[in-house]
Amino acid sequence: GLAATGCLTDAAMDRALQALGRMREVCQRRNVRRIAAVATAAVREAENGPWFVRRVRQELDIPLRIIDSETEAALSYRSVAHHFPLAGERTLVADIGGGSLELIGAVDGLVEQTLSLPLGAVRLTEIHLSGDRTIQRELAGLRKHIRKQLKRGLSSRDWSAAAVIGSGGTFTTLGRIAQARRGVAPGDTVHGVSVETAEVERLLDWLASRSPEQRREVPGLNPERADIILAGLAVTAELLDWVRSRSITVSAFGLREGLLLEMAGAEEPVVRDPLRLFREFAERCQSDRRHVEQVRRLAIQLFDQLGEPLGCGPEEQLLLEAAGLLHDVGQLVSYRKHHKHSYSLITHAERLGLAPRERGLVALISRYHRRTGPRKRHPEFAALPPGDQTIVRRLSAILRVADGLDRGHSAAVGAVTSELGGEALVLTVTPANAKADLGLECWGASRKADVLAKLTRRDIVVTPAENQ
Repeated sequence: GLAATGCLTDAAMDRALQALGRMREVCQRRNVRRIAAVATAAVREAENGPWFVRRVRQELDIPLRIIDSETEAALSYRSVAHHFPLAGERTLVADIGGGSLELIGAVDGLVEQTLSLPLGAVRLTEIHLSGDRTIQRELAGLRKHIRKQLKRGLSSRDWSAAAVIGSGGTFTTLGRIAQARRGVAPGDTVHGVSVETAEVERLLDWLASRSPEQRREVPGLNPERADIILAGLAVTAELLDWVRSRSITVSAFGLREGLLLEMAGAEEPVVRDPLRLFREFAERCQSDRRHVEQVRRLAIQLFDQLGEPLGCGPEEQLLLEAAGLLHDVGQLVSYRKHHKHSYSLITHAERLGLAPRERGLVALISRYHRRTGPRKRHPEFAALPPGDQTIVRRLSAILRVADGLDRGHSAAVGAVTSELGGEALVLTVTPANAKADLGLECWGASRKADVLAKLTRRDIVVTPAENQ
């Protein structure tokens, strides 16, 4: 009833409370000391969702937490990444819930992008498979709607992947039906089962040709899912066609296991050297270690000299060092537009030892190390409060020049000093050794000094030291 009324029905809330009550009883019997419960799209979108959360707290003393779509996707991905070897290839993880489809694009095991679409199996069944028309006509209309949502939400090129992994009830059901039709014993695990796209289409057509009563008798299909399996498989078929994948692999582990992994990691010790985490992430992304260390070093030299005139606070140094080490991680995806890929990878990298706000700032500073500087027309930048926009402007200005000073990735620059005059900011560059030719580095820094020139309202002059 959520699709029609925008609210959770009393009956649905009562059923959920009964289920939660049974789970609490099991936990009490096993002397469980900590319980975590999360609510996803249905409660997130329902007008009376907050009231349901209060009921759970009042009647069962369970702290139910409504999670946003990004957290939902991250938990599902964490579970999949824990159970599949994802290194070395592009992967698309799909999780079909009752209210939404969560998509996670990853490269070499690192999350690059996430997307939430209103394509949940229950939602689509309520809206499009009401029984008012023949099932074939309803299914055709549903698939047209799904294609429209996919076209609106994602580019098939940007979301293409070597492997597609499905997490959630739709996919485990798909795997069990496929196993049953292959003659596999019912007790065998569904985890890791691969189903070809053509087989998904055949199963969808076959199930659609059967009555609801007949679907409930299908081996491998839980009778409670008989009403929503058509919508779930329609989403699966259209998604696989859109990203041009020949098959999908089933994960038996999903959001629940991701939540368990999150809880298990909550007691990890505090990392006292945050730069170590940045370096490990950069290494995992196959960044040029000498180059990023050189950029970090030169950026800090500039920060020490220009930080006060630019109005930088001491806490901003760590953000600049992080961006110096991480600015090129996007090359793991592609050199083309790698600054944008860096933004995506850093945004979704949870284990950098940074708070979400800090991680977002580092991601944007890294994003602006090349091409255009910060622009109000960029949604991610425009969404920042004015103070954070200022931080991104001045730190990206420094990072751009530092990156230009290692244009050849040769660590040819030994030091850079600055002199702030009335009309110009002069940057004097000293070579790392007597044989180094700094022409390329001076040109590279001058070419990327536009943001710094705008901030200081001065021309930027980059010159090698005399007698060099």
